[in-house]
Amino acid sequence: MQKRFFNKALKILLATNALILLAAAMLAPIYAIFVEEIGGDLLDASIAGFLFAVSAGLATLFSGKVSDKIRHSDHVMMLGYGMMGLGFFLFLFVHSITTLFIIQILIGMGEAIYSPAFDKLYSEHLDRGQYGVEWGTWESMYYFTTAFGALIGGLLVTNFGFPALFLSMAFLSFTSGFYLYLLSPQRVL
Repeated sequence: MQKRFFNKALKILLATNALILLAAAMLAPIYAIFVEEIGGDLLDASIAGFLFAVSAGLATLFSGKVSDKIRHSDHVMMLGYGMMGLGFFLFLFVHSITTLFIIQILIGMGEAIYSPAFDKLYSEHLDRGQYGVEWGTWESMYYFTTAFGALIGGLLVTNFGFPALFLSMAFLSFTSGFYLYLLSPQRVL
């Protein structure tokens, strides 16, 4: 009998995480251009990246401990995806560097909230003897979503401007959270 390729929980986790990673990747290569459009410079873009990473790093330490104690990690993921979606949506209203910094911290916190919960759930649903292939698939998906996100983001901004990009990023993030919400009562995760 042929072994199934991934269980349902892993497929759901991969799909929802792919959407959130795609959303984030859409802005990455053109981020400095956006910062310049709101009156910032390369140093401001660097500081914003610093604030995102530091807030995410610090919050992840706390979130990792909480995710081990919480029963419904999918709810924690929904919260994180929602926070990121809100941050991406709020990019529409950024007209100052200070606002940008605040939103980057919000997005960093959202990522910090969902990441340990995702890792916990993904690890719990790995199939025995398939750890390398199943984590390898996530790693590969990360690179593919980064590649396609960079391309899609550039195309969106070139053809429709930054507002279309930010709405698309928010939509993908909220879709990830909503999909988890729809499946939550079924206790798939």
